[in-house]
Amino acid sequence: MEFFKIRKDIPFMRHALVFNAVSFITFLAAVFFLFSKGLHLSVEFTGGTLMEVSFAQPAALDPMRERIAALGIKDVQVQNFGSSRDVLIRMPAAKGANSAELSNKVLGSLKEMDTSAELRRTEFVGPQVGDELAIDGLKALACVVIGIMIYLAIRFEWKYAVAGIIANLHDVVIILGFFAFFQWEFSLPVLAAVLAVLGYSVNESVVIFDRVRENFRRFRKMNTVEIIDNAITSTISRTIITHGCTQLMVLSMLLFGGATLHYFAMALTIGILFGIYSSVFVAAAIAMWLGIRREDLIKAVKKDGPEEDPNDPNAGAVV
Repeated sequence: MEFFKIRKDIPFMRHALVFNAVSFITFLAAVFFLFSKGLHLSVEFTGGTLMEVSFAQPAALDPMRERIAALGIKDVQVQNFGSSRDVLIRMPAAKGANSAELSNKVLGSLKEMDTSAELRRTEFVGPQVGDELAIDGLKALACVVIGIMIYLAIRFEWKYAVAGIIANLHDVVIILGFFAFFQWEFSLPVLAAVLAVLGYSVNESVVIFDRVRENFRRFRKMNTVEIIDNAITSTISRTIITHGCTQLMVLSMLLFGGATLHYFAMALTIGILFGIYSSVFVAAAIAMWLGIRREDLIKAVKKDGPEEDPNDPNAGAVV
C-alpha cells in the first residue's frame, strides 16, 4: 500500500556525513547531561512511601495532586488503582519524616478535601528494592541489545548488525539525554517505553536493510550508494503510514492520557522521531561506511564443469 510513489531516488547518502555529524554532537550532548545532571529517578528506583486510598465517589486526581504538592511534597505520582474510586499515591522519601508520619499528613489533607477518604494500605519501598529494579532494568536493556544484534547478524550480515545496534543505542541514549536535561521523572513505564523504542527502531532498520538486499539482487549496475538511496526512497510511503499511525496513537496518550501516561508517551514520541532519523541517516550510513557489498549477501554458486575464463565478463555471475 502506497500513498504516493517517488519516481526519482532521493540522494540521502549524499548528506550522510553532515547528518551523522549533527547526530554525533546530539549524542555527545545527551551523554554529557546524563553524567552531569543524571536521571530524575522515580519512587520505584529511589525508595519512598506508597499509599492506597479509597473514596466513596470517583476521585478527582488533579485537585488531589495540588493538595499534596501544597504540603511541600514534590514528585508525587497519583493515579487510579482498580477503579475510579481507588487511588494509588507514590511519594519519594522525605528527609526528617518517616513513612507513617508522611502518610498521616497526606491522609489528613485528603480528608479535608473529601471526608470519605479511607486509607486501605501504606507501604515503604526501600532503596534496596530500587537498586534491584535498576539492575533488572539494565539487564533487560542488555538482553534486548544482544538479541537484536544476534538477529541482525543471522538475518543479514555482521556489518548490518553493527550498524543497526549503533543506531538503536543512539535512539536510547538521546531519549535518556532528554530526560536528564529537562529532569523529567524516569519511572518504570518510561523504562518500558525505552525498551519498546528499541524494538520499534530496529524494525525500521530491518525494512531498509531488507530492501537493500533485494536491490543488490535486482540492480546489477547500481553502486552501493545508489542501492541504499533507492531502498530508502522506495520505503518512504510505508514509513509515513506506519510511523504516522503510531504517532497519532502516542500523541493521544500524550495529550489526553493525563499525568500517569505523560512521560511514557513523551519517551515514545522522542523515540519514534529519532528512530526514523537513525534508520535512514545512522544505520544505513554506517552500513555503507563499513563497506557492505553485493558479495556479502549473495554468494556465487560453483558449478561443475570446465574452469571459467577469468577474462570472460560473465565469469563469476550469480546464478
